[in-house]
Amino acid sequence: MTTAQVAGEAFASSAGEAKQEIRNYTLNFGPQHPAAHGVLRLILEMDGEIVQRADPHVGLLHRGTEKLAESKPFNQSIGYMDRLDYVSMMCNEHAYVRAIETLMGIEAPERAQWIRTMFDEITRILNHLMWVGSNGLDLGAMAVFLYAFREREELMDVYEAVSGARMHAAYYRPGGVYRDLPEKMPQYRESPWRKGSKLKRFNEWREGSMLDYLEAFTHDFPARVDEYETLLTDNRIWKQRTVGIGVIPPEQALAWGMTGPMIRGSGIAWDLRKKQPYAKYAEVDFDIPVGVKGDCYDRYLVRIAEMRESNRIVQQCVKWLKANPGPVMIDNYKVAPPGRESMKDDMEALIHHFKLFSEGYCVPEGETYCAVEAPKGEFGCYLVSDGANKPFRAHLRAPGFAHLSSMDAIVKGHMLADVVAMIGTYDIVFGEIDR
Repeated sequence: MTTAQVAGEAFASSAGEAKQEIRNYTLNFGPQHPAAHGVLRLILEMDGEIVQRADPHVGLLHRGTEKLAESKPFNQSIGYMDRLDYVSMMCNEHAYVRAIETLMGIEAPERAQWIRTMFDEITRILNHLMWVGSNGLDLGAMAVFLYAFREREELMDVYEAVSGARMHAAYYRPGGVYRDLPEKMPQYRESPWRKGSKLKRFNEWREGSMLDYLEAFTHDFPARVDEYETLLTDNRIWKQRTVGIGVIPPEQALAWGMTGPMIRGSGIAWDLRKKQPYAKYAEVDFDIPVGVKGDCYDRYLVRIAEMRESNRIVQQCVKWLKANPGPVMIDNYKVAPPGRESMKDDMEALIHHFKLFSEGYCVPEGETYCAVEAPKGEFGCYLVSDGANKPFRAHLRAPGFAHLSSMDAIVKGHMLADVVAMIGTYDIVFGEIDR
């Protein structure tokens, strides 16, 4: 007699009820469930509270991003890259812009490359703050969400100061970056909510340039990460929800094509910034954090350690950028727009400006694949050009796509609550999965 039958007899109110077999039932998890991120709908086959099968359905279905990129000039799709993984904005731009630069045989000036390295790491911190906040909320840790979003606001201000947009910046351009870093950070004005000493405290970091602001932030940030760790790392409930959950052996992680914290959590020190350095990663000092067991807890520890390493890289970039002024865009009007002043004075510059923003530029024939270490893993851009001003083919390699495909195999045998922990640890964004 099985355990289920014994239990059935013990709790049955009649002889007929005792003979009934318990069958698996199907549960729709999401898309409206608070822990089902984005448009994920999981069809779960449940045996009691144990998952037997998990079938992920993506709700968007065919956004057609790649086809949209193929229908307009190269430079008009930069802003669209921000919208793929919408919490790893500039990293996505970086892959696309690098692919265009490779095909055209141009290289951004040194200062622009340092700025790109710095903003890639600011973006990584932004992504991981979002992750620790939302994953904490999913698993019942309320306060860390508020803490993490406080720091996100401080870095969003940097995005806004440099590009005018808080998230979708379109700041990286083929040949460099849109403009140099501002000499002055915007300050808070007096309001009913902020005045006197409180206003002074809010504006304390904003007295100097953006680099001064970032320097103050990087000195303060490690103590903030310590606060998150105080709340979570040794917390008994947090460990019960994450230790031993969703274990991915290293061989399995490789076979599924996992990248980023997912593969590093399983103990494989694979990081494009070290293995295939781009921008200025070869010149900055940082470590690759790796896990041991490959469970949700290890992946949490990896992301926390990555925030600390990114903070170190930003510090080094700030130091270099303070000491080395210079151009941030190549001086080639066929690719980069002329300065605003010259555009208003010189007819030739005006024509260049107009042609760039209406037709773009023709990219030599060829194909390339450029990848960056985005916060979620390897984000790659495969571009084919036939010599026209539009891509002939654009394919994007999104890290989340490979991760989501492993959902069924990982959650099998786990409880329903562990499915929530798994969705969180994948750090999925559906904009990039459904390209």
